[in-house]
Amino acid sequence: MLQKEINYEFRKRLLTIHEPDRRDISLKPEENELELKDGVAVYIPKDADEVIITAARDFVDYLLVSMNVSAILKKGHLQAGEVAIQVTLAEAEGIDLGEYQCYRGYRVVVDNGVKIYANDSRGVAQALYYMEDLMNMRLAPFLKKGTVSRKPLYSPQMVHSGFGLDQYPNEHLSKIAHEGRDAILVFTKAVNLSPIGFLDFNELIFRAARYGIDVYAYSYMKSSVHPCDEGAEDYYESTYGTLFKTCPKLKGVVLVGESVNFPSKDPRVAKEMVNDDGIPSIKQTSFYYACPDYVDLITMIKNVSRKYNPEADIVFWTYNFSQTPTEDRVKLIKSLPKDISLQVTFEKSERYEMNGIRQYAADYSLVLEGYSKVFAEEAQAAKEAGIRLYSMTNTAGLTWDMGTVSYEPMPYQWMKRYRRMKEAHDKWGLCGIMECHHYGFTPSIITKLSQWCFTESDGEELEMEEILQKVLIGEYGKKHAEAVNQALRAFSEVSPRLIPSGEDQYGAFRVGPSYPFCLSRKINLQAMPHAMFGTSIVVPTYCTEPYGRASLIAERIWKEIDSLKEAKVFMNQGIAILEQLEDKNDNLLRLENMAKFISCYIQTGIHAKEWHVLNSKFDCYTDHAELGKVLDDMEKLLLAEKANATEAITYVELDSRLGWEPSMEYLGDKEHIEWKLRLIEYVLEVELKNYKISWSH
Repeated sequence: MLQKEINYEFRKRLLTIHEPDRRDISLKPEENELELKDGVAVYIPKDADEVIITAARDFVDYLLVSMNVSAILKKGHLQAGEVAIQVTLAEAEGIDLGEYQCYRGYRVVVDNGVKIYANDSRGVAQALYYMEDLMNMRLAPFLKKGTVSRKPLYSPQMVHSGFGLDQYPNEHLSKIAHEGRDAILVFTKAVNLSPIGFLDFNELIFRAARYGIDVYAYSYMKSSVHPCDEGAEDYYESTYGTLFKTCPKLKGVVLVGESVNFPSKDPRVAKEMVNDDGIPSIKQTSFYYACPDYVDLITMIKNVSRKYNPEADIVFWTYNFSQTPTEDRVKLIKSLPKDISLQVTFEKSERYEMNGIRQYAADYSLVLEGYSKVFAEEAQAAKEAGIRLYSMTNTAGLTWDMGTVSYEPMPYQWMKRYRRMKEAHDKWGLCGIMECHHYGFTPSIITKLSQWCFTESDGEELEMEEILQKVLIGEYGKKHAEAVNQALRAFSEVSPRLIPSGEDQYGAFRVGPSYPFCLSRKINLQAMPHAMFGTSIVVPTYCTEPYGRASLIAERIWKEIDSLKEAKVFMNQGIAILEQLEDKNDNLLRLENMAKFISCYIQTGIHAKEWHVLNSKFDCYTDHAELGKVLDDMEKLLLAEKANATEAITYVELDSRLGWEPSMEYLGDKEHIEWKLRLIEYVLEVELKNYKISWSH
């Protein structure tokens, strides 16, 4: 059984690179399999760099910890007839890998031994991690004989830390590399300054490089001077120039409107969102509008950065511009320098129909597996302009559909997204991805699945469903894999029934069962003082989607409630399958526990909508008898939510990752849920009771 955890204890799991004792000793190798036995040698080149050495040491450690096989690491070449693993760089051996002679490309040949031919050091590391995956899926140190060549479909694959905001211990870097990702992001306010305070960027760059990982700066550096103003070059030299001068090994920088605060001269935009008289501006600010002089900003940052790193990847992300007319967005993209990267969010801002009502995807969501109209427009513009195309895809397994869970265990919905990404790759040249944002990277069955799905292979023809089945065997055991698969099919039916609106993503689904239910006093959760955002991205009252992007709330709320009720039915169907299983390992216990927490999450979302309906009636009714009925319904709903939130405490106590998110810190843990329960008691015992007393006279 799972044991109760204190806050942050989930980090112990993130610091565990290799799961102990994965081997099923009852298994025997088949005729076409090679068994790695005690004493097997792993040979690496005499001049191997630190990437190869680090990966080879990791492989030896894996064999011992996970497969109970003692291996020996050596430099040089194996002896004739020796059953061993030989690691070489293809070029050094005169081996032509063909189309796999590319970044991180490699070939693995298994016969009486194993020979790895890689294009580069990072390819060597990925080949060794690949063999670890094969043995995990086989539950034994057996490798099928044959030849397989592989290369990545996307690069970079950028992720934020799932350990803690901008915190990257070596073990977390190792896990990121094992899952096929090759770049990390650091929120950058200035040189060596992150929202968490001082951070030695170069030290992180050096450590990450050992694992074959690059470091990108996600810019929070403000642009208070227009690039065409006098002294602008000196100003940007002092910011971005200094950043790359001090940290010349930074791979690149990501620039997004809301973070860089560009002072555009475009007459169509306002300098501030709110005027001096306190009235919101009629115009958008440049944070949210695709102003043509962004070209000047990007060009300036590119020029000062590439003085010190000629290969610096300047990534311009159009996240904020979706409400700008298509013509202006496309015109800006086609005016950008050709030697930068354009990043476009995959699904955000899509309008779609659900049960006869209009919905709007406010932010990152798995509800829509495909790309948005905005993405298609901007991707096409990038292709026509000859600009490298990246996308924010959330494929590390989490979106804002659920803000404080480890990952969304809906693999069949994720696979639909992978297929649409491949479509974008083939159609528009999508080549790089950002896979998570504030909520960070947590290794899971979804990251393992996507790692394989984001790899091109020759000699290994596997459908996504086959890959998933192998992943499930490795994580939950052969005995339970098919039953878990059926549960995950049910969970995958949940995603399309969630609501990606602002009301949900900035409300109940941001924090889950700790979400406050208020009546006359609008009270929000208390955030930890060191949180980057805390409750600034949690709305304690049920807001409605503005500007007609979706149908009126009165038109859609009951259909949304019905949709969420359907989602909960599917969630509980999957949970029922998991509950029937016996002899569950730790991974399976955690999946079941998180699924039950997600069910509570959905129930809080249902209650939040029903509470909004009752509040609306409360504000509009004048008949005291009708109001009395509303108050009775409010009381019943609060008692139901009290029971739901109380149940959720059981699940967050058993997994300290639940209720936590790196930029908000803990907002959904036991302490915050208990706070919400006290708020419910206040509303019941003071507000509702006082109204009942006043109307009884």
